[in-house]
Amino acid sequence: MPEPHPTWSTPRECARLFAQGVTVRTAGRVAVIVGTILSAVNQGSTIVDGSTTWATWVRVGVNYCVPFIVASIGFLSACKVAPLDTPHR
Repeated sequence: MPEPHPTWSTPRECARLFAQGVTVRTAGRVAVIVGTILSAVNQGSTIVDGSTTWATWVRVGVNYCVPFIVASIGFLSACKVAPLDTPHR
C-alpha cells in the first residue's frame, strides 16, 4: 500500500514536513544526480589537477545543496492544500 501523500497549508506546516525529512527520498535522488553533474562541470578540472582548496569543497557542497532545496520546494509545492478556515473559490 502506498504511503499517504503529505499535505500542508501553512508555512509552519511546510517547514515541519521539510524538517521531518519527507523530501529526502525524492530530493536526495535529484541532488545526487544534479550535484554530481554540476561538480564535474564546475570543479572537475580543479579536482583532477589536485589543486583543490577548502573553497573548492564548499562549492561542491553547494552544488548538492541547491538542487536538494529546489527539488524539496517543488515536492512540497505539489503538497499544498487550501487552509481549512478559508472558503474555496
